[in-house]
Amino acid sequence: MQVLCIYTGERRIIIQPTSLNDPKLGSLKQVLVDWINRTLKPEHIVVQSLEEDLYDGLVLHHLLSKFTGVHLPLEEMALTTTAQTRKLEVVLEELDKRLSLQDSSRIKWNVKLIQNKDLLATIHLLVSMVRRFQPELDLPPNVKIEVVALEVNRSGIKSDVQIEVLTEERSDTGSDSLSSTEREDPIEQLLKLDAHKVNTVKKAILHFVNQNMSSMGLQVADLDKQFSDGVILLLLIGQLEGFFIPLCDFNLTPVNPSEMLHNVTLALDLLKDMGLCMSGVNPQDIVSQDVAATLKVLYTLFKKHKDK
Repeated sequence: MQVLCIYTGERRIIIQPTSLNDPKLGSLKQVLVDWINRTLKPEHIVVQSLEEDLYDGLVLHHLLSKFTGVHLPLEEMALTTTAQTRKLEVVLEELDKRLSLQDSSRIKWNVKLIQNKDLLATIHLLVSMVRRFQPELDLPPNVKIEVVALEVNRSGIKSDVQIEVLTEERSDTGSDSLSSTEREDPIEQLLKLDAHKVNTVKKAILHFVNQNMSSMGLQVADLDKQFSDGVILLLLIGQLEGFFIPLCDFNLTPVNPSEMLHNVTLALDLLKDMGLCMSGVNPQDIVSQDVAATLKVLYTLFKKHKDK
């Protein structure tokens, strides 16, 4: 349990006890926990509580390494308070740079707050990380809670009840102003364009695929057909995400539609575990060489990894 200690001249913001039972807050916390656990599953790290499991810097350090490729020279387990403080200082300094929040007024967390298991600061940090590193992940929208701003001065404690915004309202929530075209999947929109424009996008995705598969000695020439058995798709996912898929988990040389379907199903399940959900795509679409379905999957990977 968080112990609240406020010194003279200090200002702290805490969540109203009644807001801790807000279903929207509970939903946001669960989505963030699930996101962390999916991301760090290869490292065998499991988070159960945002309040209790992030204060020592270990989880934040691994998330930073996973999404940025930065490996800071820090000890894996910081056991003393001094070591934890130092680790958090280095990790948060690097995260603040990566989150592009040079305006200090937008930074609602610091080493002291995270180390003191401040839930509000921890959520603000994690939401900013999702927005920056995995923007395709759907966070519960319009999460607002009551907080109390406390300030201690010579005359006593001054308090002020405020509304704190944790996630913004979706721009399309409750609005019918968007046309069906604007709401349509970007790949569906693409396929309605002139053939040369479609080919331009396909060439960019093909270049991206081959750039990442070259180290394995593999070359893709036909996006429409070469992903239908799931083999290259699984190898590409492993290459991009930095993990090895055991050969016993899939068919390296599938000889029938059933084995192809198994491979593609595994690939889509992996993408789902990573928070990359593609509406309207099922494994049979890929096996059947459905161009739109194949492009949706590859475009999602392209969008996530093209700048890394």
